[in-house]
Amino acid sequence: MQLTALSAVKHRIRVGEPLPFNVRNADRTLLLARGQPVGSSAQLEALFDRGALVDIAELQSTAEKLHLLPREQLPQRWRQCMDNVARTLEQAPHDDFRSALDDAATPVLALIERDPDLAIFQVLRNEGGAGTAYGVRRSLNSAITAFLVAQRLAWHPEAVERVFKVALTMNIAMLELQGALARQRGAPTPDQLQRLRMHPLMGMEQLQQAGVHDADWLQAVATHHEHEDGSGYPHGSRDISELASLARRCDAYTAKLSARSFRDALSADVAGRQMFMQDPGHPMTAALVKEFGVYPPGCFVRLASGATAVVVERGEMVTTPVVACLTHADGMPLPQPERRETSQPQHRIVGVVGERSINVRITAEKLMALTMR
Repeated sequence: MQLTALSAVKHRIRVGEPLPFNVRNADRTLLLARGQPVGSSAQLEALFDRGALVDIAELQSTAEKLHLLPREQLPQRWRQCMDNVARTLEQAPHDDFRSALDDAATPVLALIERDPDLAIFQVLRNEGGAGTAYGVRRSLNSAITAFLVAQRLAWHPEAVERVFKVALTMNIAMLELQGALARQRGAPTPDQLQRLRMHPLMGMEQLQQAGVHDADWLQAVATHHEHEDGSGYPHGSRDISELASLARRCDAYTAKLSARSFRDALSADVAGRQMFMQDPGHPMTAALVKEFGVYPPGCFVRLASGATAVVVERGEMVTTPVVACLTHADGMPLPQPERRETSQPQHRIVGVVGERSINVRITAEKLMALTMR
């Protein structure tokens, strides 16, 4: 434990507000725990006078801590963080929801910033929080995608974070219904169709009850299934914010990447082509498809050698990502995954491989260890 004087970080303390770190005595025993308030200016000065200390590690932001982690340790952190988000969504609405959502979302945002390729890997492979319920998983995938696309569109950082939270919460009123529909093979019942049609408004109401007062956020949730041509629902409105418009497109794209009882997940290249055909010329769709590319991280591919590999990192060109080779040319598994540069002719990609044809199971930790970041 490396300590520094509390007085050196006094600018981070507000009298009457929760402490952002533990405060220790000179002998390292705990004086005040993180979250406790300093009651008065006199109490704060007394702490300075007695030489109170703070652990330097506790002063680092979430992003700073994640920046220092080796890449192979990030998948485990993804699992932890996405499980936290899942619990927060599943327990909503409650009085402390807004605070709980901020606490759960902050490290996920930092993980996306730390390694966008690994964030895309999560969307395609469902590696982090693999046991998460279908509806929550879809919300997480949409939110990750919305964050990355908003950054590509050069949105203001506040808008990038807001669209993440819009996408994360827009289906909060139908999380269980999403799972039921993904499992059932028949058409939705009249009751299910009515709940589908009304979930944007119900979601807005739930968020209001849970303490969300951001008007732009709430309006985007209420209109995320509206279309610019008036063909959407629940009201057929044409007045749609950029937040709602991007969240809807990311939801549609990630839905294509998600398997259901009646169909397999689409490959990223097919999903991208469908998005272009359904929404030709729209800059949000163009940015989304460019962000994920032809062979995004998490995509299984066949190499010119005949070997099977999984993409682990985007390359300088959309057609030349870095991959982890999983098999020999004859299909026999390699003892350990091996890094390949697909810019080299012998390792060029010749096609996408469906997940059902992959018999090799390997942890994300081992795959990430092959990259240099």
